[in-house]
Amino acid sequence: MTTLLDIAKQFFAEDEWPIKDIEGETIVSTGFSGQNGQWRCRARTDEERFQLYFHSYFPKNAPYETRPALMEFLTRANYGLLIGNFEMDIHDGEIRYKTSLDVEGGELTTALVKQLVYANVLTMDRYYLGIEAVLDETQTPAQAIKIIERPSAAQPSTLPTSPADAQIEA
Repeated sequence: MTTLLDIAKQFFAEDEWPIKDIEGETIVSTGFSGQNGQWRCRARTDEERFQLYFHSYFPKNAPYETRPALMEFLTRANYGLLIGNFEMDIHDGEIRYKTSLDVEGGELTTALVKQLVYANVLTMDRYYLGIEAVLDETQTPAQAIKIIERPSAAQPSTLPTSPADAQIEA
């Protein structure tokens, strides 16, 4: 029987993404290198609930003193996003972007996985420098969002054909 994780792995193989299985889990780890930075990613499935999650992890955790400003930035970013959302663990400052699918009653395909993954990494790349600016306290959350979301900062209209080289971390 083909699992959701098998289909996700098939996408990564077809698209030439290097992956690493997380032992004892329904998770694979990979990495992505965008125009604005590099980060690690994970695809996780909940086979019983027919769900697939893909996370991009910002490479640094938010220091305690910058967490309120980063929460404001992520809330401003999330307000306009149609697919996925940013999250921050308020205890350790971990920052990630999540996209997910529930395919109960349907069928997961590699084409759906591709849309899920690329929507994720392209969004993380778009907001990456804003996160850095807020963490470095060189811009306020409102300033960073205004720069990112201005009309001339349009997102690419096509998906990349393959990921750039990136380190895989478990």
